[in-house]
Parts: sequence; structure tokens; C-alpha cells
Amino acid sequence: MQVDSNLIEQCKIIISDVGQFILEESKNFKIEDIEKKGFNDLVSYVDKEAEKQLVEKLMELIPDAGFIAEEGTIDKEGHRFRWIIDPLDGTTNFTHGLPVYCVSVALMEDEEILAGFIYEPSMDEFFHAIKDQGAFLNDEPISVSRVPDLDNSLIATGFPYYDFGKMDDYIEILKSFMRNSHGVRRMGSAAIDLAYVACGRFEGFFEYNLQPWDVAAGALIVCEAGGTVSDFSGGSDYVFGREIVAANTVHPEILETIRKYWQE
Repeated sequence: MQVDSNLIEQCKIIISDVGQFILEESKNFKIEDIEKKGFNDLVSYVDKEAEKQLVEKLMELIPDAGFIAEEGTIDKEGHRFRWIIDPLDGTTNFTHGLPVYCVSVALMEDEEILAGFIYEPSMDEFFHAIKDQGAFLNDEPISVSRVPDLDNSLIATGFPYYDFGKMDDYIEILKSFMRNSHGVRRMGSAAIDLAYVACGRFEGFFEYNLQPWDVAAGALIVCEAGGTVSDFSGGSDYVFGREIVAANTVHPEILETIRKYWQE
């Protein structure tokens, strides 16, 4: 399917409106509004309402499309098209008043991601990409960093917050990156990390225990910005495989470091 410009513009309006709703709610959000889905897995009425708004509007654009949505507000398969939605990536940041969170939406046809959208309302930055048409930040073309080596790179990651079985391996990987790069950053939103790789703020990002809604949009944006995306083995199972490495030309070095310490 060729994604037409009208569909893209409607998606951007819908996602921007939801982002502004989240930003407005952040002004009066209280700690007692937090709910728990599991250990350190937080949710709030803001996540749920944002997802509801997205589903309602996106369903109008492609009525027969299915949904993979974090908060499970809809159960619809879809035979050809699926929207992959994280209504509020960075919920823990949001609930603590840290303005690093976003709306992430991807459109998938069969097993191929056609379009990806990430809107960070606190910064009013809208990243998007269309398959084979490039990546953009606020409608200006973006590309990954030109830094050619790991020594001069800034790396992003996410810390484990509920599954600590790989903690020792993970710490060894962090030690290596801390010794052999400009540093490691943890923003608290995988979608934002990927968007920042795409526009050159980070040279690379890696994380495990992720869900499709965390990475689907950002992975396409990185690829369309000239970057490389893989799972930890260097393969292509990063949307549903729960692990991802996204980077500019230092991707092989990052992958080599991970493989050195990561035990399957």
C-alpha cells in the first residue's frame, strides 16, 4: 500500500491533539491517580483516555485495521493493517512530573511498518517517517549522526524495571559502554530514544524486554533517517522480539559489545 499524504496529515493531527491532551492533564496530575498493572508497571486515566481517543479517530481512517495497543482498550485483529499504539510512552516520567514522554503510533501492513509517528508534547517535537520516503522532525528532514566511532558516541538505553534475570549481563554491557564512549543516557522512553537516534542526538540505543508499541514507530524512523536497526543477534526480529539495537554507523560496534556479554 502506498500511504497517501492525506492519511499522513490526518494521523499527525490526531496524534498532536492527543499529545496536547496529555500535556494539559500533566498540569493537574496527582500521585494518587497512578494505578499499577504489575510491579513497577504504571498506568493512569491519562494513558487510558489517550488510547481511547487514538483508537476512535484512527479507526475512522482505516475502518478494517486492527490494533495492538498497550492499554488494551480495543481487541481487534485486522487481516492486513494494524495500528501499533503506545498512547503515553514514558508513563513513569509523566506521573513524576518529568517532561520526557510521548505518543507513539505505527501503521503496519502484514509484517511491514509503513508509517511511524512520535510526538513529544513537552518539546512540541513531532517525528514521523513513511516507508521509503525519509524521516522528519517537525516536517524538516532528519538523518542519523555522522559520528563514525563508538569512542565519540553517546549511547542511550533503558534500565530493567521488573525482569532482573539478565541484570549481571546488562551491567557488564553498561560498564563497557561507560569506558568506551562519551557516556550512557536513560531517558525513560524507548520511543524518544529511537527518535533521538534518528535525528542524531544519540549515536545508538539498545534495550531488552520491550513491547511492539515501544519500538514500532521509532524503528522505522531510524531506518528512514539512514540508521540500522536489529535485534541483539543482528537479525530483524526487533518489533516483536523484545530486544533492539538502533544506531548510525557504530551499529556493528554496539552489537559486538552486547554479544560479548549477553548470554541467551
